[in-house]
Amino acid sequence: MRLTVRFLLRMTLVAGLAAGLAACDQLGSGSASKPAFQGVDLTGAEYARSLNLSDQDGRSRSLGEFKGKVVVVFFGYTQCPDVCPTTLAELAEVKRSLGADGDRVQGVFVTVDPERDSAALLKSYVASFDSGFVALRGSEEQTKAAAKEFKVYYAKVPGKTPESYTMDHTAASFIFDAQGRVRVFSRYGSGASALANDIKLLLAEKS
Repeated sequence: MRLTVRFLLRMTLVAGLAAGLAACDQLGSGSASKPAFQGVDLTGAEYARSLNLSDQDGRSRSLGEFKGKVVVVFFGYTQCPDVCPTTLAELAEVKRSLGADGDRVQGVFVTVDPERDSAALLKSYVASFDSGFVALRGSEEQTKAAAKEFKVYYAKVPGKTPESYTMDHTAASFIFDAQGRVRVFSRYGSGASALANDIKLLLAEKS
């Protein structure tokens, strides 16, 4: 009888210890878990930290102004035939799908073609997708500096005439959390659902 009691006590202690260890493992894994982004996780990246250019109304703007919102930054140009309008249309679609939470999402379009993209043209261009989108432009030097900070590639491709050139450029969006930190690199072609997934995850984060 004593052996049976000792055995039961020992088994109870082992079971309790195992349960305790399992709980610790779950706690540890939960605290270290990362958001399930569908884009490339850039958390902790030491670039894409600043952006200071003029908007479509001639006002100087910076990323810091948008704290409290999830910000989606995209580099492109108004005469882009497919990548740029598709990206902006998807972001506008995601904003609408979020209902009231859509007000906490800020789209920022940065032109890599300031030579042709005047402030007036940029204003009408982004407004055709969403009235709340912000368009930014700078001088040639400022544009190069912004692209370097974000590690964005762009280059002019000559056309049949000097005015008909196109622009090669990085086809992706940078998504910032509400604290102003770059978190996700969302590649073109991922689709609106992937973009919505990553934006929702950042909106749900606690500050």
